[in-house]
Amino acid sequence: MTEATVNKIQFPNRYDVVGSLLRTDELKVARDNFETGNIIQAQLTAIQYEETKKIVDEQVALGLKDVTDGEFNRSWWHLDFLWGLNGVSTYDYHKSYNFHGSKTRTDNVELVGKIAYNPEHPFFDSFKYLASITPDGVTPKQTIPSPSMLFRDNRSDNWSEFYDTYNEYLTDLANAYHQTILHFYELGARYVQLDDTTWAFLISKLHETADQPEEHQKYLQIAQDAVTVINALLKDLPEDLTVTTHICRGNFQSTYLFAGGYDDVAEYLGQLNYDGVFLEYDDSRSGSFGPLAKIWNGDKNKRIVLGLITSKQPKLEDQSTIIDRVNEAAQYVPLENLALSTQCGFASTEEGNKLTQQQQWDKLRFVIQTAEKIWGE
Repeated sequence: MTEATVNKIQFPNRYDVVGSLLRTDELKVARDNFETGNIIQAQLTAIQYEETKKIVDEQVALGLKDVTDGEFNRSWWHLDFLWGLNGVSTYDYHKSYNFHGSKTRTDNVELVGKIAYNPEHPFFDSFKYLASITPDGVTPKQTIPSPSMLFRDNRSDNWSEFYDTYNEYLTDLANAYHQTILHFYELGARYVQLDDTTWAFLISKLHETADQPEEHQKYLQIAQDAVTVINALLKDLPEDLTVTTHICRGNFQSTYLFAGGYDDVAEYLGQLNYDGVFLEYDDSRSGSFGPLAKIWNGDKNKRIVLGLITSKQPKLEDQSTIIDRVNEAAQYVPLENLALSTQCGFASTEEGNKLTQQQQWDKLRFVIQTAEKIWGE
């Protein structure tokens, strides 16, 4: 963007939808039937499309200015996309991810070759369908996991089998993402969001290793590698393409993975050349608003989206409290550069959080109504 576009940010919107939505009963039955061999992929895809149309229509009816496919084309928020890249495959991790009070399935990703762009990535067809059913005046938003998710949970442990140096691996990863996002753009995408739990993971690990210099440095290097890869993939993208990130602390059946304020990673987040940053701020696990100034980093063209409304619990928040919190955040980032959302999606995995479909829509309606009261738009 140029200086002339300051204060004319289009995305993220003042009220925005993070991405995932609760799977409908029809979709859940279809997935079960597919897993047991009762239907084939084409039948599953047809049902995914039917159910996606329903939730797109609902988002439009609510008044959202951008809509997602609810991630109805995937089982996991991150793994399905990563499996679609060339050079990666699936394997059984043999242990659950460490959510508090709940156990996940044990799927994971591993390198099986050099990372590369896949022109046949299945997400492209899903986006084309989403774009085809999104009405004029509303923007289809594509969500994918951040490339930093390949730095975690043993996914890149065997990089040296395929690369002479780790930097060569990181370069290929950035290039694969850059080409993928460019193809989404060619298909009509103008709003792409990279979801990322790595920063919350680092918050936890940096705190744990504060008195262990060698271990601490290892996690600082992951942070620096993430900045390098992300900024490389964002370089030279089209001017009219918005790319944002959602910093997630884990979201599985209304539980979480990580806790801690943004202080330890704020400097790194502030270096990322995203157009917007979605931050979780729905409870005390998220810490104070103090790090916001560093995360925003004075960029008048960047919008910070405050995830003040929880997607984990059905009870609606007190609107006056939310407004007060936005005004508190505005002490660190101008109100013009703030927006509002739920802290995360509603179904980062197909299991979904512990809300009903109606409670989900009520939450999103509350986000819209509260944002309109704050910004008048």
